[in-house]
Amino acid sequence: MPGGIVAQIAELVIALAVYFLPAIIADRRKRHDVLIVALFNACLGWTVIGWIIALYWAFQPNPPADVADDVNKKRRLLSLGRFSKGLAERVQARAARRDRARN
Repeated sequence: MPGGIVAQIAELVIALAVYFLPAIIADRRKRHDVLIVALFNACLGWTVIGWIIALYWAFQPNPPADVADDVNKKRRLLSLGRFSKGLAERVQARAARRDRARN
């Protein structure tokens, strides 16, 4: 009897480890959203599709820390580039008009 209980406990521990494998992998890979992956795994892992999605999610790289800040920086750079290009075109056009006026 005691050997059977120990075997059942070992089976339970192994089954839980396999069930929560996506959460364990996310934790080992230092994902920033490990809690969300673990909750998704806990709630939807009983479906095979949910477990596969959680496993796929656990293997994905961490997203950038601040996506909105990166987007704003890129927008600023693009608008600065457009402004610089427009300014250069205006200066060239003004210089061309001045040259035509002198001739």
